[in-house]
Amino acid sequence: MWLGVVTPCTVMVNVVRSSNTVYMLQPPTLTKMPESLTAFSLDDVMLLCEATGIPTPSFRWVKDGKKLNWMGHNGSGNFTAHGDKPLSDYQGHYRCYADNTLGTAMTHTVKLITESTPTLPKQKRSHKTAEEGASVVLHCNPPRSSTIPHIHWMDKKLLHIGQSERVTTGLDGNLYFANVLKNDSRDDYTCNAQYISARTILPKEPISLTVTPSNDVARGRKPQLMQPQGPHSSHLALRGHSLVLECIPKGLPTPSVLWKHMDVNLSETGAWTDNHGRWLRFDSITQKADGEYECLASNTHGSVTHSYTVTVEAEPYWVKEPPSLLYSPGETVRLDCQAEGIPTPTVTWSINGEPVADIDPRRRVTGGVLVLKDVVFGDTAVYQCEATNKHGNILKNTYIYVIELPAQILSSDGVVYQVTEGGVARLHCEAFGSPRPQVTWESEDLQNTLLSDSRVSQLTNGTLELFNSSREDSGVYTCSITHSNISITAHLEVLKRTVMLIGPQAVEVTRGGDSWLDCHFTFDPHLNPPQILWRKDGQKIMESSLGDKYTLLGNGTLRVTDVQSADEGLYSCEVITDLDSVLASGSITVVACPSPPVFLSLSEEQDHNLTLSWTPGNTHNSPTTEFVVEVKEEKHPEGKWESHRVTGDVNHLELHLLPYSTYRFRVSGVNRLGRSDPSEISEAYSTLPTVPESYPLNVRSESTEPGTLVIMWEEIDRRLYNGSGFQYKVSWRQVQEHHWSHTHVPHPPYLVNGTRAFSSYEMKVQAINSLGEGPHPVPVIGHSGEDYPLASPSKISVSVDNSSAIVRWQPVDTHTVQGHLLGYKIYLKRLGSQGGREHRRKEERWVVEVDGNKTKEVVTGLKLYSLYELSMTTFNRKGEGPHSPTHPFRTPEGVPGPPASLDFESPSETELTLHWRPPTQPNGQLVGYVLQYQQISDSRNSPPQVEVIYDPTVTHLPLEGLDPHSRYVFYLRGRTSAGQGPPITRECATLLDGVPPSNISTVVGERSVNLSWVPGDRYRNHSFHIKYLSKTVGGKWEESEQVNTLQAFYSLTGLQPGTQYRLLITHGNYTHWEDEIQTTELRGVEGDFATQGWFIGLISAVVLLLLLLLVLCFIKRSKGGKYAVKDKEESQMDSEARPIKDETFGEYSDGDEKRSVSQPSLCVESKLGSDDSLAEYGDSVDIQFNEDGSFIGQYSGRGPAPTGNESSGPASPVNLDPPPPPIGPSFAGILDRTS
Repeated sequence: MWLGVVTPCTVMVNVVRSSNTVYMLQPPTLTKMPESLTAFSLDDVMLLCEATGIPTPSFRWVKDGKKLNWMGHNGSGNFTAHGDKPLSDYQGHYRCYADNTLGTAMTHTVKLITESTPTLPKQKRSHKTAEEGASVVLHCNPPRSSTIPHIHWMDKKLLHIGQSERVTTGLDGNLYFANVLKNDSRDDYTCNAQYISARTILPKEPISLTVTPSNDVARGRKPQLMQPQGPHSSHLALRGHSLVLECIPKGLPTPSVLWKHMDVNLSETGAWTDNHGRWLRFDSITQKADGEYECLASNTHGSVTHSYTVTVEAEPYWVKEPPSLLYSPGETVRLDCQAEGIPTPTVTWSINGEPVADIDPRRRVTGGVLVLKDVVFGDTAVYQCEATNKHGNILKNTYIYVIELPAQILSSDGVVYQVTEGGVARLHCEAFGSPRPQVTWESEDLQNTLLSDSRVSQLTNGTLELFNSSREDSGVYTCSITHSNISITAHLEVLKRTVMLIGPQAVEVTRGGDSWLDCHFTFDPHLNPPQILWRKDGQKIMESSLGDKYTLLGNGTLRVTDVQSADEGLYSCEVITDLDSVLASGSITVVACPSPPVFLSLSEEQDHNLTLSWTPGNTHNSPTTEFVVEVKEEKHPEGKWESHRVTGDVNHLELHLLPYSTYRFRVSGVNRLGRSDPSEISEAYSTLPTVPESYPLNVRSESTEPGTLVIMWEEIDRRLYNGSGFQYKVSWRQVQEHHWSHTHVPHPPYLVNGTRAFSSYEMKVQAINSLGEGPHPVPVIGHSGEDYPLASPSKISVSVDNSSAIVRWQPVDTHTVQGHLLGYKIYLKRLGSQGGREHRRKEERWVVEVDGNKTKEVVTGLKLYSLYELSMTTFNRKGEGPHSPTHPFRTPEGVPGPPASLDFESPSETELTLHWRPPTQPNGQLVGYVLQYQQISDSRNSPPQVEVIYDPTVTHLPLEGLDPHSRYVFYLRGRTSAGQGPPITRECATLLDGVPPSNISTVVGERSVNLSWVPGDRYRNHSFHIKYLSKTVGGKWEESEQVNTLQAFYSLTGLQPGTQYRLLITHGNYTHWEDEIQTTELRGVEGDFATQGWFIGLISAVVLLLLLLLVLCFIKRSKGGKYAVKDKEESQMDSEARPIKDETFGEYSDGDEKRSVSQPSLCVESKLGSDDSLAEYGDSVDIQFNEDGSFIGQYSGRGPAPTGNESSGPASPVNLDPPPPPIGPSFAGILDRTS
């Protein structure tokens, strides 16, 4: 058969052997031993005693040292009750003996206790009464028994009474209340005592508890201990047994309990708290638990302690036990029996149940060691070693079997052993014989002795052990019995070991998620495919459970779906081959939001404060970081849940509650995964009413009408009414009066009639309800309604300094203000210029407000050389009082502003005529003008020219002898007796004589040719004719109508299709421009309209003209654009300052009519008042301006001139008889527009 031997390294050796059976006698060996017990009936009497041996053992029992007349049956020595004896006769100490021909084995002594089944005496129903906050003990007092009953406190519905820190069951079975609440009142507190051995539950009569209200509950109580009594107690515990230390305090609020060891950390002792912290429990106590302990019970009113001395002793326990063996005659036997205990046990020896006598010189007994020399067949027996101390005894049976048999090997020959690398190989060679035969092992390599290898050892039973096996250890091994020819061979095969590559890890999974646990491994290919076994908490995950919850993937990975709390635990993956196995463990920890807290409880109210306590819910492996306590006031409709937060290690919160309110509470837990659902909402808690604890704030007067006092205040929150019948008590009295007037109103405001205007009153508002008045407020000062001021400032004076004036006045008497003086208003009015010729389009008035504390104010922004008047009023919240008498004043003369405009005409290439308009702000009487101009050159060092004009009525000035190739900058200033004002600045240049165009582009059609050109920037308009000659036979020169250079476009018509022409323009006596063209052939009207030649030509011409237009516009813009056409000050100029002449220049005149003898100059306008020129505006040549800055005509000054001649007549701003509009667009007009 196959035998498996599992080593600590989980390496299994397979052994193939035949079955050899040796028939021989065997001393008795006990297989079942009795235990002490308590019997409540004859059926409970059962003491076990069973043994094996050859021949079959017989049994006998000894009670209290006397042999019982008892006979076993069916080879069993179990003792049971028999006959008609009463149960009490069976009580005593028992020991069982098992005998056969080779010896006697015996059990240790056990105690049998007999009792009648526990019963309850007749009881009276108990009734207890206690005040709120007091401590109470409900006694159980179960019937006495040698077996300790389990106590269950339940109600009449057989539901357990809720246990907490406040309500606890003690070790004595009593129910302890640290403090009682009203809801503890009930009449069905029932103690149920369960005797498990007696199979009995005894319910006592229900106890009634009535809790009465008490006013002392608000004061609280200092902790005291109900159990244990006194400051100190001592406890003796036996090693391996359980021990419970108890600490049950009373007090209000409920005390908390803290346990500690006086010398070491409590966790090192193996202790843990139970029963809501009231017990310190040791399940299997060790020597480490020995020492001093302390229990600390505390609340907000104090603390109390109790100390415990724990002494740990031990019943005897075996350290070394002697084995049962076969011996051959003449050998020396040593039986070593060592036991420990506290106190140290004594060891005694017995042979076949009889104490050892010191009569055999071959035998020596020293403590726990028995030595027997030169054994003979008669020494075969069962030896008993017994260790005893005050706590008990233990007994060990071991036999010595002296026998003589021939040597033989029991293990099979030719067995093949397989082991994996690194494992332990065990090659068996079990020899039998007496005396015991000696065996030796040899390998194929005879040159090396096996036992010389440190990895090899031979056991006493002949087995060869080879540790840390390697592939080189494979081969044939031979086992022989010395001094004989008996031997067997064993074959060893060392295979690769199974290795776990990736095992399951410790993972955290959010509840409801999935988890994957890995199990990746390698194994020797010569082995059968391994078995993969998954376990959860040591229990196999069977294939039948692989379904929706578990999925085993092909690579060994285990998938767990929809992970819940029940899936939490330790998971292990074991890979099992025929030879070895490898195990790896991991875990699944389910994390989730905490469960809602439970068991919300409230302490008694004290000064409107109470403590809310709760029991935390399950944290689901993620510690609670905080609790959210929500409080809702329900008496008032605006009540909402208000949150308070405490740290996760605190399970109570002291709350301040408002009187005359109804509250409910709920608590939520928070951890790193989120917030739990709220706990169940507590029952409603109502607070008692009381008088108001606050008074209204912000009491004030909001009076607006004379003769009334309006008292206003902020209403108190309804939650602060503190009772029913809430009102406001409003009190008022005039300052310096003694009698208060009172009234009661439900809400603000309150109106007091019949008061004087703006009188001072003391006011106060007090909160009251049906229980009385709230605190008294401090009176505040307010005033009745304001009226209009009665007086205006007096003694007004004005000091003028240029464009500002200092106004001074005498303040009004405060009694005439009839309110809070907010300030004064200064009303100013400009009457006009001192010259008297000004005509204003709108009246200039404005008001300056001044603070009431001032007696002077500086008024700025006055115009020079003007007449003003002012008056003043007083104003308060009600409004303004009467105006003061009007006070006139005037401002001095100043320098004038810049002239309103500056325009130019250019009669010739060396002449300019300047036209301007007087300043819009003369600031006095003009006495003339000063003109400065200077030629603009690169060197910037040309000398300036100055012209002084002494006649203020002059508005134009001609200049001659100018350089036609230069530009000039002009500065024109007005003058008064106060000096010169800022200038108006312009740049300008004269216009040059015009010439016909030379850069002409042509577009040829069937019967016409279109000519276009770009007029020169600084050139005057010039008239010319286009001559053309047909190149056909008999052709003559013909001439077009008169054309102007400013037209920029002309269409020469009346030509013959398909004909060559010569075009010519002359200037003076020489040819200025010529070209040859060929008109297109005449085509019939065929096909589509859009394919006709004339249409295509027209479209091409339009596109070309548009391109030229864009290019020229871009060039024009790049040169700077036009100069400005209008000054900002124009709109402000008075009509008296405008020049009398208001002319506009005409349009282009027809070429057949008189041409204009003068044209405008090429100028750039600069800002008024600037001493430097503005940005240059390019070389525009054709813009003039009206007085208001608008264009004069469209292109004034560019009228037609006689063919081949320039204008030389007198200058005229008006050109009559404009020519007909040109056929094409005017490029000059486009270029001259302001950018």
